[in-house]
Amino acid sequence: MSQPRKILVTSALPYANGPIHIGHLVEYIQTDIWSRFQKMRGHECWYVCADDAHGTPIMLRARQEGIEPEQLIARVAEEHKADFAAFRIGFDNYHSTHSEENRFFATCIYERNREAGHIVKREISQAYDPVEQMFLPDRFIKGQCPKCGAADQYGDNCEACGASYSPAELKNPVSAVSGATPIERQSEHHFFKLADFQAMLKDWTHGGHLQKEMANKLDEWFDAGLQEWDISRDAPYFGFEIPDHPGKYFYVWLDAPIGYMASFKQLCDRAGLDFDAFWNADSSAELYNFIGKDIVYFHCLFWPAMLHGAGFRKPTAVFAHGFLTVDGAKMSKSRGTFIKARTYLDHLNPEYLRYYFAAKLGSGVDDIDLNLEDFAQRVNSDLVGKLVNIASRCAGFINKRFANRLSAELAEPELFTQFVAAADSIASHYEGREFSRALREIMALADRANQYIDERQPWVLAKQEGREAELHAVCSMGLELFRLLMGYLRPVLPGTAEAAEAFLQIEPLRWADLAQPLGGHKISPFKPLMTRVEMPQITAMLEASKEDLKAAQAQLQGASDDNQLAADPIAETIDYADFAKVDLRVARIAKAEAVEGADKLLRLTLDLGGETRNVFAGIKSAYAPEDLEGRLTVMVANLAPRKMRFGLSEGMVLAAGPGGKELFILSPDSGAEPGMKVK
Repeated sequence: MSQPRKILVTSALPYANGPIHIGHLVEYIQTDIWSRFQKMRGHECWYVCADDAHGTPIMLRARQEGIEPEQLIARVAEEHKADFAAFRIGFDNYHSTHSEENRFFATCIYERNREAGHIVKREISQAYDPVEQMFLPDRFIKGQCPKCGAADQYGDNCEACGASYSPAELKNPVSAVSGATPIERQSEHHFFKLADFQAMLKDWTHGGHLQKEMANKLDEWFDAGLQEWDISRDAPYFGFEIPDHPGKYFYVWLDAPIGYMASFKQLCDRAGLDFDAFWNADSSAELYNFIGKDIVYFHCLFWPAMLHGAGFRKPTAVFAHGFLTVDGAKMSKSRGTFIKARTYLDHLNPEYLRYYFAAKLGSGVDDIDLNLEDFAQRVNSDLVGKLVNIASRCAGFINKRFANRLSAELAEPELFTQFVAAADSIASHYEGREFSRALREIMALADRANQYIDERQPWVLAKQEGREAELHAVCSMGLELFRLLMGYLRPVLPGTAEAAEAFLQIEPLRWADLAQPLGGHKISPFKPLMTRVEMPQITAMLEASKEDLKAAQAQLQGASDDNQLAADPIAETIDYADFAKVDLRVARIAKAEAVEGADKLLRLTLDLGGETRNVFAGIKSAYAPEDLEGRLTVMVANLAPRKMRFGLSEGMVLAAGPGGKELFILSPDSGAEPGMKVK
């Protein structure tokens, strides 16, 4: 084995504005497996992370809840830490970007780049909310795309056609904070001269530090010419004030990756480590950033340029991964597949998800799919039917017949040697982040171990006189192979490995020790290590994840295909508890169109803030489709879907009036956002 390495590993920082969900966990599980493997190999490996705790969304969320931003991020941090711990994510330190360490390094990197001439100031024209009296980030301005005309698009790019533009180009822009029409105001901002580092970055991105597909993607920005990066924001803003410019704050994306340094510095101060040995420009240590492919621009251009300009080292490599889909589609709240980490934990063993993700993950940036039926089958087949089955088939005989002590000699030395010989290949797969290949090889060994037990039939030997020694040797051999398999799987299944180590009464498994058999070792009585996944568990998890879609069906029967709302007499009274079940939500009408064959229906595509619904509404007599697109309305979001002659209607919009042309859909006041609950 090579000499021990010094390795620092990071994952992208989760935003302190909401809970961890299973899409996030792809990255943290991937990183954790890799760092645990490095530690098993005997390397000095540290895994750090932090909450990304600054920015306008956090400021506004705290205001909405009537608390200070510090209270919000403290609460979310505890939730994040608990979820990560439950999924066995083994951070050596977890910190926050809202920390003195982060303030120090953000200021240091800013000042060093400023003194080197890489930062300039200039006046810019910005969108300003006259109601909230604040400058608006691009993502807080919405309107119609100037290219394709799609409604409800952000101020920097269109999700419908993919066009990029400036907020000033948006048609009919509105503030996402207040709903007011933004005005233009001048403000002085700080800009990082990214083009100063173009040659260095071009060499670095094609120098083996990135996956090839990511390096090629970045060439698009090089070809277009690297633009100056606005690193400042105007008050009010939750973040660090720029030292030489009161009222201006560091943009959240400046101090977010610096959070890696801050978290490691806190670890160094606590554990007595040498920070400079990992971060100096001439450091021989290795630095790896694991990220999602959507933030490559920040991590592979701005981040190395900022570090280089300030005299710090650049990452050894940045590893990007793809997104998660569930059952072949984007995660959906209405289908229950937008699953929070805590909801998963309420129903299923976290090691199951670790294993399934590992079985799907390679070194590339392809998206991975969580197919829930395949998930159950794979866990039951591989982990319960193959891996744990080896121990359960052998341990009982050792416990009852041989006083919990293994045979001193290996029954099949050649078979044991074959299992040991696989270590180098499996290690190579782990090192290269080809986890799916590693698991395929490990499970092939598990098949071989079960085949050995099937061939030797210990349950038959136990019934035959004079074959005690053979029974002892066969069952001991099975547990020797089980120990090797658990060692190979320890980075993926740390909790199960710990339980197996307790059963075998051994120290935590290390890669270098796997080749040495236990031989005559005493074990503990066996306890089941895993149980099967049952589909009702998965169904219960999905149900718990759904927004309630069951209520109000009896009270709010949908209009018939061609029905229109009319001034009917007041219906029979209902209890408050029944009314409270109705979930009213703000929705934006993304698209409206006539329904062929229906005199009074319009088909509405409603945006609920990240989720779309198809609803049929009997309002054609009062509205032309083009008059509705882009408008906000109110819908019953938890009305059970209803099969109609023209398709499936997934809710109901609210309208009032006697009918005909005198029919008015309900519209919320300015400041409302799609997905908001109406109270």
